[in-house]
Amino acid sequence: MIMTNEWATIMDQSDLLCTMVLSSEQFYHYLDAHRAVYTNSNLVREINHFTKLKDQYEEVQRFGKYHPDYSKVMKDIRVTKRKLDMVDEVATLKVAENELQDLLDEVSLLIGKSVSEGVKVPVSNPFFASSGSSCGSGCGTGGACSCSA
Repeated sequence: MIMTNEWATIMDQSDLLCTMVLSSEQFYHYLDAHRAVYTNSNLVREINHFTKLKDQYEEVQRFGKYHPDYSKVMKDIRVTKRKLDMVDEVATLKVAENELQDLLDEVSLLIGKSVSEGVKVPVSNPFFASSGSSCGSGCGTGGACSCSA
């Protein structure tokens, strides 16, 4: 690829955008929340235990209710997840992750719409998915959409 002045400008602007995201309030909240969770040795131990349970869950899901440990694994994973979800630091981290993801979705939509109104930008938040669509549910509904796309 030949580097033109236009490409150099785009690269400079993308570096600036990256710097802006990395210096955003949402990113700092995420870093603080992540640090609070992963510097707590008890929480890290619980998260590792939950990860092992998720591996067991995946194994059980291959066979469904016919797996001999189905009930035990299903109960253990629900109890452990609930226990983790009730920890303030974990809840704060989840909120911070969602806020950062919303920021990234907004940036992606702005960039996509600046290229063309017809660009489909995958987003995690349904609010952003319907904000620019005339049908409200996107055009991936298998022809059930009534928009004029």
